[in-house]
Amino acid sequence: MADLRFTEDAELQKLNSLVKQDPEKFENWEQLVRAAEQQEGGLGRNSSPQAIAATRQVYDKFLARYPLFFGYWKKYADLEFAIAGTEAAEMVYERGVASIGTSVDLWANYCAFKTETSHEPEIILELFERGAESVGLDFLSHPFWDKYIEYAERIEKPEYIFPILSRIIHIPLHQYARYFERYRNMAANIPIADLASESVISVLRRSLSEEMGVNEASVPDQQLRAKLDAYHMEVFTKTQAETTKRWKYESEVKRPYYHVTELDEAQLENWRQYLDFEEAQGDYKRVKFLYERCLVTAANYEEFWLRYARWMIAEGWHLEVSNIYERASCLYVPISQPEVRLRWAIFEESIGRAQIAVEIYEAILTKLPHHTQTIIAMANLYARQNGVNDAITLLQGFVEDTSIPLDVRGEIISEWASKVWKQQGDAVGARAIYEKHYGAFVACEPFWHNWFSFELQLPSFGKMAPGNHNHIKKIFDLVRTYAKLPQPAIREIASNYLKYLEERGGSSAMEEALLIDTQMNGPISVQNHSGPWMIEDSMCRNRERDAEAQKLIGHPWSKFFPVDMASDD
Repeated sequence: MADLRFTEDAELQKLNSLVKQDPEKFENWEQLVRAAEQQEGGLGRNSSPQAIAATRQVYDKFLARYPLFFGYWKKYADLEFAIAGTEAAEMVYERGVASIGTSVDLWANYCAFKTETSHEPEIILELFERGAESVGLDFLSHPFWDKYIEYAERIEKPEYIFPILSRIIHIPLHQYARYFERYRNMAANIPIADLASESVISVLRRSLSEEMGVNEASVPDQQLRAKLDAYHMEVFTKTQAETTKRWKYESEVKRPYYHVTELDEAQLENWRQYLDFEEAQGDYKRVKFLYERCLVTAANYEEFWLRYARWMIAEGWHLEVSNIYERASCLYVPISQPEVRLRWAIFEESIGRAQIAVEIYEAILTKLPHHTQTIIAMANLYARQNGVNDAITLLQGFVEDTSIPLDVRGEIISEWASKVWKQQGDAVGARAIYEKHYGAFVACEPFWHNWFSFELQLPSFGKMAPGNHNHIKKIFDLVRTYAKLPQPAIREIASNYLKYLEERGGSSAMEEALLIDTQMNGPISVQNHSGPWMIEDSMCRNRERDAEAQKLIGHPWSKFFPVDMASDD
């Protein structure tokens, strides 16, 4: 937030406080910027140093948070021009195009500003060339190209115009046809050597010499011009076709600029399909530019940053990948969506920069101190780079931190136990970790689910292993009688226990399974009628009743049939 202690403007101080209280509310920022601009009736060279400093600070803070608002870069540059002159405004423009280099409007405004404030054509043309490299491929870049051509006319350099048009006619643009028409008209008065590359002219001249049966030097210029015109018509046809292909997607881009409001699903899907299309064409430069355009509109969506990074990895540009992840993490994707930062850490580790990966994890935890996925990811990095003991030490530290919520610590304990078991080969040690801590986690669902899952994963070698079964049953009994879990969690563990009994139970396992199923899924009158599922007592009572019935009826199958059916048999 801006530090406005040196200003006495009460309205500005009030709005700055609102921004501090709720920095996510864009309307507060808008009001703060507007109030800063309107100090002393509007800023100029004669404004007070306090008002100027306050306005600069507000703009700097605002654009640091929202660097993709090209219109505010233009307003800031205009303000600096009014206050401090050309150089100050140019510095703002440079910061702007560095922040949002794909903005056609910002480049067009910057170049227009330069043409009005500079008298050095070489410097201005160099700026136009930078702009052409940055936004020349944009489907709606005609305002920029028009400015470029207009400047060439203004300085009376017609020899610059035809080369500019020669580039434009190959680009699929919204207004491709009018550029080609002007190009073709100019071509009639341009020397043949300037109408195409030397290699193209050589091929066409050779083709004509073969058609006419003369040597290449004797090919008439008129016929060669006609051949070149036909060649350019082929270029036009190809550009037309490429423009038509892209129109399907361009016509569905309803918001080509950045805003804090969300995009609807149709817009997101259109960008996905457009990127699919452009990637299939295989032109690296065009694909990269489309990603940059997309990530102005969809800057807050980590999906597109992750996709961009993965595409760039496939292309082999590792330096670019680091830049993509850094921009996404430090500028655009909110910390509430940490996935892009986690992927960044993995990438940095993959190219041998494990310490940077650790710093990324630590940075996430400064904002999300209880983010389980980050804690576990950092522990896994420690295990890979330094050994499992370092990872366990890290996890123990988090388990002992009582400021961390119970559910999070419960999952961390499970990760600790998992490493002891799977990476140190010590199942007994892993079990001891659970047994030591369960008293402190009676209400922690992840703890009980993971402990039960751990015991289920231990091998039983195809038949019931009495020792292993005792541990599984112990946890199930604790879940029913000791843990303070919601009913859905208890039912889920009970369902898994039933599955275990069915798949790996012994000869008497179905007796227990039948009773659990009855008490869990039976009618209300029989569910939990003995309290918290007192399985052993119920099983004993059932056996006593069955034995008594056997004595009365005398038939081994009698407990499965009504009494009259058994006696008829």
